[in-house]
Amino acid sequence: MKQRSTTRNRSAVTETHSYVIVGGGLEGLAIAWSLADRGETDVVVLERGTLCSGMTGKSSGVVRCHYGAPSLAAMSWYGNDVFARAGEILDDDLGFQQCGYVVGVAANNIEPLRANVAMMQGVGVDVQLIDHDTMGSLWPGLNLEDFAAFAYEPRGGRGEAYLAGMGFAAAARKRGVRIRQSTPVASLLQHASGTVYGVVLADGTEIHSETVILAAGPWTSALAAGAGVELDIKAQRAQLVLIDQGVPTPVVPVLSDLSGLAYICREPNGELLVGNSDHSAPEYIDPDHYANRADESTIEKVVGKLGHRLPDMPDPRVTSSYAGAYDVTPDYNPIIGPAPVDGLFLAAGFSGHGYKISPAVGKLVADLVTDGKTDLPNVNPRDFRYERFAEGDPLVSLHPYAGAGEMR
Repeated sequence: MKQRSTTRNRSAVTETHSYVIVGGGLEGLAIAWSLADRGETDVVVLERGTLCSGMTGKSSGVVRCHYGAPSLAAMSWYGNDVFARAGEILDDDLGFQQCGYVVGVAANNIEPLRANVAMMQGVGVDVQLIDHDTMGSLWPGLNLEDFAAFAYEPRGGRGEAYLAGMGFAAAARKRGVRIRQSTPVASLLQHASGTVYGVVLADGTEIHSETVILAAGPWTSALAAGAGVELDIKAQRAQLVLIDQGVPTPVVPVLSDLSGLAYICREPNGELLVGNSDHSAPEYIDPDHYANRADESTIEKVVGKLGHRLPDMPDPRVTSSYAGAYDVTPDYNPIIGPAPVDGLFLAAGFSGHGYKISPAVGKLVADLVTDGKTDLPNVNPRDFRYERFAEGDPLVSLHPYAGAGEMR
């Protein structure tokens, strides 16, 4: 039998709002801003720590539209536009740099690359196939021998997820949204019928709401389970390594190396951030207790991959490393939609895609909770529904890449 939290003491109610958002990370704050932008300002965001102090701060900040699912490509394209015009929209540039984004593949993935480029172009993305000479001019010194083809997004690049989250928070506050830090949520409130009508804070006080939006990353599952909603969302450890070549790296595109299964980004100080694109052996962790540095074996692997890709680094050295966690679903795509109990909306399981699509996530959630539909171009909300797993209809790439299908 499901255990439901119920109101025991009406005097414990501290406030009532139209919307309660649980989670003050990037997605929750983007949702808050989008609701306020629609005129829905009776919103409170509840963050257990400080804003963007969870996995948002661990994001590598890559902005790309290269996906095999049309809805995700379209959401990234929408997000790209918001980031590029952030000074106009949010009065803050959010740290976004359009340095470009390139996917390089070996011979076994030429056909999926071509098909994905055609699909992305079909939903409006500025992307093109380029040859080895063009790639060599975009990133001098890169070993291109084991690449067979490239796709280039000139409007892709790098940003700062933390700055984006704080930018959304500032804009939401200006419109009247309340944001409370150091306010952990202990459980959800339910009527006997199962309808969710608010939350219980860790200190026992209650906040009532017409709609509760769960956007708490890898911590979402535990809260949802208390309302009888089972979410298969795991925290998957992601290790990143920072390397100084010996001289500052010039401005170059982000490289998704699907031959070596790595991605390489230039940091603002000229160092290189190197991450893993091989998710065949995931490491699941407790998001509250895990090692915040890369393992020696991972560092050794990264050094080998980067040495192959950039063989002429003058004096390379590892300067630092860190680890975060993706909140992954079984199909490595987010759940965005109503839960199977009334009054509860889910926005979680972003599986590493969250930063680049966050502006679209905010709009999609705001559209759905207010109107039940969205006008986001080329985005089908059904793709992200909670029920897809039970229905045996996961959201997967139309043209997956051999060896790197999980996050594409």
